[in-house]
Amino acid sequence: MSRPPTFAPPAGTRAHSLRTSRGTFATLVAPAAAGAAGTGAPAAGRTALLLPGFTGSKEDFVAMLRPLATAGYRVLAIDGRGQYESAGPDDQDAYAQGELARDVLAQAEAAGTPVHLVGHSLGGQIARAAVLLDPTPFASLTLISSGPARVNAAQQEKIRLLSDALAALTMEQVWDAMRAMDPPQDADPVEEPALRRRWLMHNPAQLIATGRQLTHEPDRVDELAALPLAQHVVSGERDDTWPVPLLDEMAVRLGAARSVITGAEHSPNTDRPERTAEVLAAFWDAAG
Repeated sequence: MSRPPTFAPPAGTRAHSLRTSRGTFATLVAPAAAGAAGTGAPAAGRTALLLPGFTGSKEDFVAMLRPLATAGYRVLAIDGRGQYESAGPDDQDAYAQGELARDVLAQAEAAGTPVHLVGHSLGGQIARAAVLLDPTPFASLTLISSGPARVNAAQQEKIRLLSDALAALTMEQVWDAMRAMDPPQDADPVEEPALRRRWLMHNPAQLIATGRQLTHEPDRVDELAALPLAQHVVSGERDDTWPVPLLDEMAVRLGAARSVITGAEHSPNTDRPERTAEVLAAFWDAAG
């Protein structure tokens, strides 16, 4: 589970309900800072849409919002359907990857296209599915710690165990079981209530359906490489979900820009958010 540095939006950022043709999504919005480069007008290509990963939420990007706004970008971090503060149905079919991808297209339209699309882990696979459905709303695509196909064998087993638990137990019971297995040094009394609240507000149907996607996702890199779209692969220097050399190879296959965040692991957006924001803004500037 990702651990955002805080659930409190930074100054200059606001919580927002993004109304789209496919429903309303809980969003954190950071307007481009006054006087920042490129903010003389709401220029095309200076809005970014950030999609969180499995069990995560928009708060996983909270420490990146101000640096990206200062760089001249309007940023929207979004809870997808069934994630944290965005409601979703109890039907697992509602969370099929195609449905989630169409949500992203609607979010981009509501945000004002073209947008720079960013997805972390599961969010990256949903982002690429949206781009493959229709690349025209997007100025670029960045995949953060999101590999070419399904997760590795160890993560597949973890997801299988979680899905079995979610099918048999309540969300609160699963939370208690997960916490009982965590090393004592991982406990943080300050962040624990917010993490627990986020977990309990996820829809278990969303977790089961998207977990299945992570364990069965095919390799779609060649399809993605065929698109005329600027692409960027970002990761930490270590990753326990997709090996870093596999991400290196994926970037080559895509002809994509490649950024490795030193001192970060599977979640550079929370491990080293300012450096991650820096490489994103530099890529977007180059992509125009």
